[in-house]
Amino acid sequence: MKTLILPEKESWEKLCERPGISKDDLENVVRDILESVKTRSDKAVLYYARKFDGELTGNLKVTPEEIQESEELIPKPLRDAIKFAKKNIETFHSAQLLREPVIETVNGVRCWRKSVPIEKVGLYIPGGSAPLFSTLLMLGIPAKLAGCKKIIICTPAGKDGKVSSLVLYTAKLLGITDIFKVGGAQAIAAMAYGTESIPNVYKIFGPGNQYVTKAKEMIQRDGIAIDMPAGPSEVLVIADNEAIPNL
Repeated sequence: MKTLILPEKESWEKLCERPGISKDDLENVVRDILESVKTRSDKAVLYYARKFDGELTGNLKVTPEEIQESEELIPKPLRDAIKFAKKNIETFHSAQLLREPVIETVNGVRCWRKSVPIEKVGLYIPGGSAPLFSTLLMLGIPAKLAGCKKIIICTPAGKDGKVSSLVLYTAKLLGITDIFKVGGAQAIAAMAYGTESIPNVYKIFGPGNQYVTKAKEMIQRDGIAIDMPAGPSEVLVIADNEAIPNL
């Protein structure tokens, strides 16, 4: 992270410019990744994972042992905070599990709405310097409450080939065990088309960088549903010496 303190006002516009590549170049890069994963399956996923994330050893799938030991790596105050957030999110989404009334419009004709869970869903959880375990809470809890039978997680491994212990601990709390060490457009391709290790799903959820977003847009052409193209997060904190840091 680069920290700038009191930059000159004339430089603000330049400093706010986002890095990126041209629209055509981005689409070409992502198209190549999608086609490669579709045809070469796990081999392509491993190639891109090693190229962009970290050196993977062993299987793409996170082992039960890795999930189990994640709890020991999280400080108790943070574990408690995650549990607190989990409870709040469950409370909110549980209220959406409504029993719809049956309406008899004319004699013998009854109409109602019925919510049916998507059988297989994929959750993309960004990793890197800031693993978004909060995203996993916000996606995984509704999927569990809805009754989705198959929930898989794709999240990039670090340079050491390991997935963030925060993501693994959160998945453990939610009871999700199908976790794969893959990120980027290759993760979207794997969940869309399926590989030897990663099952295909019917809908993909979760934010990501421009490559992930473009991949999600492109797989829709093959009939795989997505939640929505996620835009960049914008966070601005304004504080003075009377602010409460804990809050």
